[in-house]
Formats: sequence, structure tokens, C-alpha cells
Amino acid sequence: MGTLLLVHGKALVEKEIKTEVYIYLEKEKILEIGPIEDAELRFPEVEKISIQKGHTVVPGFIDLHIHGAAGADTMDATPEALKTIAEALAKEGTTSFLATTITQEKMNIEKALENAGNYIQENNLTGRAEVLGIHLEGPFINEKRAGAQPREYILKPNLDLFRHWQELAGGNIKQVTIAPELENGLKLIGYFKQNGVIASIGHTDAVYEEMEAAVNAGARQVTHLFNGMRGMHHREPGTAGTALLFKELMIEVIADGIHVHPKMVKLALSAKGADGTLLITDSMRAKCLKNGVYDLGGQDVHVADGKALLEDGTLAGSILKMNEAVKNIAKFTEMTLTEAVQLASTNPARQLGVLDRKGSIAAGKDADITVLNDQFEVELTLCRGEIAFKKEEKAG
Repeated sequence: MGTLLLVHGKALVEKEIKTEVYIYLEKEKILEIGPIEDAELRFPEVEKISIQKGHTVVPGFIDLHIHGAAGADTMDATPEALKTIAEALAKEGTTSFLATTITQEKMNIEKALENAGNYIQENNLTGRAEVLGIHLEGPFINEKRAGAQPREYILKPNLDLFRHWQELAGGNIKQVTIAPELENGLKLIGYFKQNGVIASIGHTDAVYEEMEAAVNAGARQVTHLFNGMRGMHHREPGTAGTALLFKELMIEVIADGIHVHPKMVKLALSAKGADGTLLITDSMRAKCLKNGVYDLGGQDVHVADGKALLEDGTLAGSILKMNEAVKNIAKFTEMTLTEAVQLASTNPARQLGVLDRKGSIAAGKDADITVLNDQFEVELTLCRGEIAFKKEEKAG
């Protein structure tokens, strides 16, 4: 038999907040939603989980850009690393994600791609966050805007190489960060469009005309807006300014208050709206761990005071958790909870083409569910119908 959530608090069902409802789950799916007074009569012998007042049931979060967590990284290229990440992410309400690579030696990238592809086929078990695919961040980027991407391994866009990598990954590369102004950049973006891969403009020095050409070629996203790109200027919109102008482009935002000033986040959201924005964490292996020195792409990253920095002070990913990102975006922009959750759940599901089974609470969709308290802390996470995280009750 299945599981019954008795929601005495609130539930975000599609775009509507409902109170006093039940959500019936069976075989990894949401089968039925109805008024709570009917639950006992309809499901007298089903396991019941009571969601107390003050808590809100929302669709599980989807992170399209995350390198690692809890000491593990996609580039570790082991099934254990991806399992560690998948288990850790449930604690922040994330129920699915794209395993994200970094610019590195070709052999290291290939090992990571092959490992992730195999993991998706063989180890994507319920009860932990699901790997929906791979985000290839680099190596087809501009050296001028490398950020924390190791410059010595940057490559020119190469269609034959990408085809080889996609084959190694079992067809699971779903998103690629690319600098469109590079030689063959537009050609590769066109190939991505034809083959269902999201072309995300990032680590780029593109000016307006180059951005426009990328959009016309098929680019549909911008990687971590304002970071690793040419900024806005009143005489040249740059990458960042153009990203705000083109409705075709979804923007990724790291809402930790460090990567982007809260008022710039508010400015971006005023241009793109809730429908044009994706919350990401871009987190690295130090997330969930203590302050210290950690590896990212073969480089030492110093983590302290909520920041992850290279030796020279360059930001090197984040230690942001997705529930914190949702809380922050609501605070920075005065969004409603419904809108903030949309940025972390519905929008990434739509962008990735999995809205038919992810991204909202509705009958027939995967039972990916997160329960938040009024401080945006995660109380409970279900990944495809199984409890993946439950907050421990405080003694006394």
C-alpha cells in the first residue's frame, strides 16, 4: 500500500495554496489529492504522515547547477560520490538535480561523464535525490571570464568532441555552459538546439550582437547571471544586460547574497519575472561541512564565513542550500512563497522538459515533496515517494 500525507498546514498544489488536504502516494507517484476529512474513510489502513500546522508542503526542488556537497563532487567520478550528493541534497529539500562538471583535463571530464551516465542507468534509486542528467560547465568557455574554471584546460567549442562525450554519457548531457563568441560556438549551440540540449551562455565576454546571434542560434539560458560574464554598461549592454532583455533566455541566479548583491537580484527579477528565473546553488563539495580547505577542479578552495574562495579571492562556487536560496529570493524581491518555490521547482522542471512528472504537486506526478516550516527550514523530504530526510525532533 501507499502513504498518506495529512496536511494540517498548507500545501502548494500546482499554483494554489490549499489547507486541510490529503496527498495520497503510491509506487513513487502522487495518485490523489483531496479534502482531509475524506482521508480516513478512503484510506483507513494506509501509513499516515501528519503535516502539522505552520508547515507548508511544496514540490521538491530541482538544482540544474550543482557540483557537489558533503565532501563529494561530480568530478570524483565514482558512484559513491553521486550517491553522497544525492543523499545530502534531500536535507535541503532538493529531490532532483543535474550533476555538474568543471573545466578539467579531457580524461577527467570523460571519467565523470561516463560515471554519471552509468549512475543514471543503474543507481538512480528512490529515497534520495534523482540525477536527471549532466550539466557540462566548460571547457568551451572564454579564458577572460574563467572565474574558478582552470584556464589551462579550456578548449575551443568542438562538435566532434561533444558528440564523443555525449556518447560516453549515454546521452545524458542535458545542459552545456558555453561562450558563444568563440570559434564554432554558434555552430555548437545550433547542434544543441536540434538535439534537445540546453545551451546556457556563461563564462563569456559576449557583447550584445554576439548574445543576439546566440539566441538566434538556439541559446535558451544564462549561467549564474552576473558571475563569470561581461557586465552591464550604459554604452554596451554586455552579456548580463542582454540576458535581461531577451525573453527567450532563462537566467540562473545564485541567491546567497554573496555572488550577487540582493538589490541586483531584485533588479534582475524585475526584468525577468518569476517565469524567467531559475534558482541554482552552484555548490561545491564543502557544502554541509566545516570551514576549511577543499578541492574544486584540482584547485584549493578556502571556505569560511559562508564564502568559498580560491587563493586569489575568486569566488569558487558556493555552499548555498536550496531552501536557503528560496528563503533569500523571497526576502530580496518580496516574492510570495508560491513564486519563490516556482523558481526552484516548476521553472527548472519546465526548462529541462520534465514538467510532466516533476516540478509541482499534482496527481500523476512523481512524489517529490518537501515540507518547510515558517523559517524555510526543511522538516521532511520525500524523493519519489520514500522518506529521504526527516528533521529530528528536539529533546525536551
